[in-house]
Amino acid sequence: MQKQITILGRSYTLRADENDDLEHSAAEVDRRLRALIARAPTFDSYTGALLTALNLASELRALKVRYRARLNELDHAAAAVEAVLEAAVADEGEGADPAPEEAT
Repeated sequence: MQKQITILGRSYTLRADENDDLEHSAAEVDRRLRALIARAPTFDSYTGALLTALNLASELRALKVRYRARLNELDHAAAAVEAVLEAAVADEGEGADPAPEEAT
């Protein structure tokens, strides 16, 4: 499917999946680009777009690093819970009465 977006007053028609939130992403890029150009009006739109892309890439990289670190924390916590559960099951098995033998 095709979607229409606008960045800095220029319209673009892009192909996207139906549930892609392309309009929201384009609005965020437009907002950031306009803010950057407002702070540095000597930047042309290309330089502003490049710096905006670099800022977004930097934020994405930082989020990925935090996401990986959090996944590692969760993996360690899950392993600790698993070890505690395995120990509890083993302790319960040792203290249980043996199964009665069947008469033959």
